[in-house]
Amino acid sequence: MILRPLLALTLLATVTAFAAEPPPIPGKSIAQKKELLFSDDFEGAEHDKRWHRVVDTFTFEKGLLKGTQTREKNIPAADGKPAVTAHAAVYGLEVPTKDSVVEVKIKFEGATMIDVEFDDRKYTGCHYGHICRAQVRLNGVTIIDERDGGMRNDIYEMKKDPAKKAEVAKLLVGRSATFPAKLEAGKWYTLVVETVGDEMRVTIDGKPAGYLKSSGIAHATKSKIELGVAGKDGFYDDIKVWNAEPAK
Repeated sequence: MILRPLLALTLLATVTAFAAEPPPIPGKSIAQKKELLFSDDFEGAEHDKRWHRVVDTFTFEKGLLKGTQTREKNIPAADGKPAVTAHAAVYGLEVPTKDSVVEVKIKFEGATMIDVEFDDRKYTGCHYGHICRAQVRLNGVTIIDERDGGMRNDIYEMKKDPAKKAEVAKLLVGRSATFPAKLEAGKWYTLVVETVGDEMRVTIDGKPAGYLKSSGIAHATKSKIELGVAGKDGFYDDIKVWNAEPAK
């Protein structure tokens, strides 16, 4: 009867030690736009060849880019068919950047998450070259350093071992930050993701919504941008990508 409360207190203390308040969000932009690298309003029958499928399913629909998660659950290999791992729908854009500003309109129509991600498939120090991302949900914004966080090769492997959960938690301190938000399904929002050096800042409809400073964000060769949607359905429109430099 005594051990259980003590154990609970010990676990609570451990979790509290690992938890951290999200960093303050800079009130002003951290990035200054330079040249426009890419722009797409998704109108017309022909689409830029730099767009490409990563994980099903994305479609061009009525001048919009629609994402729908179709890999909804893990399915073991059977009857000669390979196993399927649950995964958000992902659409890739081959626009290399280092420091950038990405602006895009987003709308939730059943989606549980919409994000903008940066990857470098040639980088072998982390799983599948995942570098960093900004995730938006109806109730919050999360910014993640994946290169030096959960996708770093050693940490990625450790996460498979439940016995190393506490050790993993220590290594992930400061590699992500989550901020509350109040968004509505069916409404368009303008999402801006600024990435400069080791910092990422997010605004929604011009209002500061998230910020993280972490070493992996500074990865110099972000070779592609990926858009992700979890659940059904999420829409993108009017995407623009600029080169950027630190704001003066």
